Amino acid sequence: MNTPAPRPSVLFVCVHNAGRSQMGAAFLAHLGGDQVEVRSAGSAPADAVNPAVVQAMAEVGIDISAETPKALTTKAVQSSDVVITMGCGDACPVYPGKRYLDWQLDDPAGQGVDAVRLIRDAIEQRVRDLLADLGIPAAV
Repeated sequence: MNTPAPRPSVLFVCVHNAGRSQMGAAFLAHLGGDQVEVRSAGSAPADAVNPAVVQAMAEVGIDISAETPKALTTKAVQSSDVVITMGCGDACPVYPGKRYLDWQLDDPAGQGVDAVRLIRDAIEQRVRDLLADLGIPAAV
C-alpha cells in the first residue's frame, strides 16, 4: 500500500508580514487547500495587515481581514520545505536543505488599492506556478 506523500510546507516571508506574504499565504491556502501547509511571517512585523491588501484580496473572494502579522522564527523556517522571500533581504535566515525562492515584487505599503491589485495578481500567478511545480492541482 502506498503511503501518501507528506504535505509540503511553504513559508512566505516579507519584512512586515502585512502585504505580500499575507497575499501569498492566502492564495496558497485558498488554491492548495489541505494539500499544503501554509505559513507567513515578517522579519519586522507590522501592527496590522495593510487595509488596501485586505480590500484587494476581498475583491477576489479571499477574506484576510482576521489575519495578523506574525514574527519570523527560526522554527518556522526549519519546519518549512519551501521558503519564499519577498523583499526581506538579509533579515531572512538561510538553512541548508531548504528550497528558497525570492519573489521580487513591489511593496504594497503606502500604495493605493489600484497598485496593490497588480501585486496581488502577480502573486496569484506565482502561487499557481508553485502549486504546479509541487504537483498539487489548484482549486478552481
